[in-house]
Amino acid sequence: MIRVMIADDQELIRESLQIVLDINEDMQVVGVAQNGAELLELLEKQAADVILMDVRMPKMDGVQATKAVKKKYPATKIIILTTFDDDEYVMNGLKYGASGYLLKGISVPELSAAIRKVAEGGAMLNTDIVTKVVKLFSQITATNRIIEGWG
Repeated sequence: MIRVMIADDQELIRESLQIVLDINEDMQVVGVAQNGAELLELLEKQAADVILMDVRMPKMDGVQATKAVKKKYPATKIIILTTFDDDEYVMNGLKYGASGYLLKGISVPELSAAIRKVAEGGAMLNTDIVTKVVKLFSQITATNRIIEGWG
């Protein structure tokens, strides 16, 4: 059984995700939080295998929460699930240990498959995010070559 937690500041999103994920026989939503600080409190009482994490939340955003969760619970997997594909959110989310970055337009079967893949140790990125990450990585690599005298 994959234990899932949801962190999102929108009640409708939290409740909808809980309903559609609990339909899966191999998943159980074990907690929902409206921000990163609340998520950390939940994790002290209940372990999670995978966290679905929104980026923009009050008190503690998803990037800060990802960093804090991975520091304290390194085995817990995080999928950032958001409407925002801003470069800074993407890079920082992945830098701090997220195993996935998906946009909220994803279908329920795709989300369920992503949770399973990440729970097994894999990674999941939305196609648009893959393109963005490859482009940013290429820019970083080119910059490093110039700095190190390769270019």
